[in-house]
Amino acid sequence: MRELACDFLVIGAGPAGCTAAALLAERGHDVLLLEKDRHPRFHIGESLLPLNTAIFDRLGIRDRVAAIGTHKPGAEFVADNTGKEVQFSFANALDKRFPSSWQVRRADFDQILFETAKAKGARAIEGTRALDMRAGPGRHEVTAVDSEGEITIRPRLVIDASGRDTFAAGKLGLKQANKRNNTAAVYAHYTGAEFRTGDREGYISIHLAEDGWFWLIPLPDGVMSVGFVGNPEAFKGRQGSPADLLAARIAASPTVSARMRHATRVSDVTGTGNYSYYAKTNAVEGCLMIGDAFAFLDPMFSSGVLLAMSSGEKAVAVAEAWVKDAARGRALAARMEREMRHAMGRFAWLVYRINTPALRLLFMAPRNALRMRDGLVSLLAGTPRGTWGQLVPVLVFKSIYYLTAGLLRLGIHPPVAAYPPPAEMIAAE
Repeated sequence: MRELACDFLVIGAGPAGCTAAALLAERGHDVLLLEKDRHPRFHIGESLLPLNTAIFDRLGIRDRVAAIGTHKPGAEFVADNTGKEVQFSFANALDKRFPSSWQVRRADFDQILFETAKAKGARAIEGTRALDMRAGPGRHEVTAVDSEGEITIRPRLVIDASGRDTFAAGKLGLKQANKRNNTAAVYAHYTGAEFRTGDREGYISIHLAEDGWFWLIPLPDGVMSVGFVGNPEAFKGRQGSPADLLAARIAASPTVSARMRHATRVSDVTGTGNYSYYAKTNAVEGCLMIGDAFAFLDPMFSSGVLLAMSSGEKAVAVAEAWVKDAARGRALAARMEREMRHAMGRFAWLVYRINTPALRLLFMAPRNALRMRDGLVSLLAGTPRGTWGQLVPVLVFKSIYYLTAGLLRLGIHPPVAAYPPPAEMIAAE
């Protein structure tokens, strides 16, 4: 059996893993980056947020991302039951540094990140899958396998960025389904779908169906990524393949089917169940979990790549501290976990309520009193809670939501036009 040693073993070469590996290698550490597949490889999660740009700048890849992406200046929401469309522009955000983002084929985007990690000094190995992990005080060991057989890797710290494989959380029994957001998804790529033009060119479209929602993401070369995310009732009693299910859901949506009447599917249809989950903790002896390996939230607001890359950045300080002083490393990991749960919670509050009549009512009647629209645009563009100027509009909006929900429960239809805007809830994936 072959043996390797390193400072940091990063399992998974997606956005979280490549960010952590690149930044750690840049700081002079011996980093081994494992990827079970070979780039380029298909992945979902194609719509990026404006605040991703700050991380691209730190990695030195903004121009490369722009070159492979479709310019994304904002998002729109479309109500299936009425056909009403509401648009929101990132240019209205309180933070004016990053007024737009991109939508990318993840195969191309992830390959850029992988190449960046290698260029900064990480030892990157593709086609190698982690099989098992044994960790204890002063001794960490991972068994992996490639086409030539098994490899024993002895790092000073394991950074699990294995995504939805949840390598460590699964092995250690730490993974828990998110009971508040028990959804599933089916998705594929199409050509011939109707793209938005004019002021809405490049916008991501979120179509709100009765028991779920669709994403329509314009990609380069006339490709549209189309997916449906629904609760258990939406998939109950389904028959046939994932392709049959997605076709049936598209046909049942008047607003989506209108844009897909000339579309041709050009990829396989992928189905994903148990969509949202989290690990009980982000760190155990000898192992730090980041990105989707730690937690995954319904992607309605395109938070996935930003949260993954942010956790990859935060992992650098945790990892460096851990190998010098395990107690301090664990303390920093706990702080990082609180920060990541809080960041996910900002998106989750909206995700958990997206199918409620109150939130949908407010979504489709936006106004900008008290700058609530602009503050919420900033939040959903990826800006941290930050200043009171960003926090207060969100708190006011939440208060209006609870008031609206209460009135609806009493059978009173609230005068929505008098309310300030529902969220400029941009960015779905």
